[in-house]
Amino acid sequence: MRGKRVTSQDVAERAGVSRTTVSFVLNNVAGVQISEATRKRVLEAAEEMGYVPDAAARALASRRAQIIGLVLTRSPHHIASDAFITPLLDELIDVVRRHGLRMMIDIIEPQHQKEAYLELIRAKRIDGILLSGPRLDDEALKTLEEDGFPTVLMGQLSGTKFCWVDIDNRKAAKMAVSHLVKLGHSHIACITNADVSYTAAADRMTGYRQALKDAGLSFDQNLVRYGDFDMDSGFRQMESLLDSGSSFTAAFIASDTVALGAKAAIRKKGLRVPKDISLVGFDDLPFARYMDPPLTTVNLPIADLAREAGEMLVNILNNKKPGCQRKLLNTKLVIRASCGTKNNGYP
Repeated sequence: MRGKRVTSQDVAERAGVSRTTVSFVLNNVAGVQISEATRKRVLEAAEEMGYVPDAAARALASRRAQIIGLVLTRSPHHIASDAFITPLLDELIDVVRRHGLRMMIDIIEPQHQKEAYLELIRAKRIDGILLSGPRLDDEALKTLEEDGFPTVLMGQLSGTKFCWVDIDNRKAAKMAVSHLVKLGHSHIACITNADVSYTAAADRMTGYRQALKDAGLSFDQNLVRYGDFDMDSGFRQMESLLDSGSSFTAAFIASDTVALGAKAAIRKKGLRVPKDISLVGFDDLPFARYMDPPLTTVNLPIADLAREAGEMLVNILNNKKPGCQRKLLNTKLVIRASCGTKNNGYP
C-alpha cells in the first residue's frame, strides 16, 4: 500500500468484512452486535496496514467532534511561565491519542469566562471539557453544570455536581508546614501559589493555618503574601516579606515555580537557604531537585492527575461510567536540603 493512503475499504477487504463493519469497530459504536473474532480481525487488519482514520469521517460516524477541550483559567503569561503546565500537557496528549481523539487548548481569563463557556458549548467544536484550576468565584461554571455538558475538573469545587480529580491540598500543605514545625520553627511565612480565589490556593492556605493551630502557634497575617503562578511573583513577595521587618525563620511556598523566585530574593538579600531561612515548596517539579540547595517539597502526582482526569472524561463520553465521579490522589513530602533546624532567621 506504499504511496497510497490506506482507506477503510482496504481494511474491509483485508479483514473480509463490509466497510460498515470496519466503521462500527474502529469507531467503537455502541449497541452494534459484532463478534469478538470479527472485531479482532478488523483491528489486526487496520494495524497491519497502518490505517489512520480520517478525523472528519470519524466525527460523522460517531456524531461527535472527537475533540476534548482543555480549559486553562489563567492568563497566557501565567501559562507560559508555570512549569506545572508542561507535564500536565504531556500526559493529556498521551491519553487523547490512545483513544484516537484530539485535544484543543483554550485559555479563558476570569473576566471572559461566561461568554467563553457558552461559545464552547454552542459551537459544538468539542465533546467535553477538562478544566484545570477551578476558581471559587467562577459563576460561569453554572452554565456548564445546568447544560449538563460533559466536564471534568482538575481540582475540587464544592457545591457542584461536576466530576473531579484532585489531591487533598489542605492535608498536603499541613504536612509541609508541620515538617517545619518539627524542625523547631515557630515563625513560618507563607507565599501562596496564586490568588485564593483559586480553590487549590485557598485550600493550601487553610492547610498552612491548620498546621500552625495544631502546633499551638498563632497565625500572623503579616507573614502571608500571595503569589501569582510565576517566579516573578515569588521574587516580589519574598522581597516584600524580607523588607517588612517581620521575623521568620522558615517559609512555606505553595508552588515550586513561585519558590524559585522567592529563593532568588533571599539570595539577593545576602541570605542563605537553609542557614538563614528554611524553604518548603509544593508540586515537586523536575527542577526542584536541581535547585541549590535541592528543594524540600510536596510531591503532586501531575501525570496521574492528568491521566485520571482524561480517562474519566473519555469514560463519561463513552457512557462507560456515567454519573458523578470524584477521586483524590495521594501526595507525599519529599525531604531535601532546603530545610534545617531553627536558626536565627530574618531579620
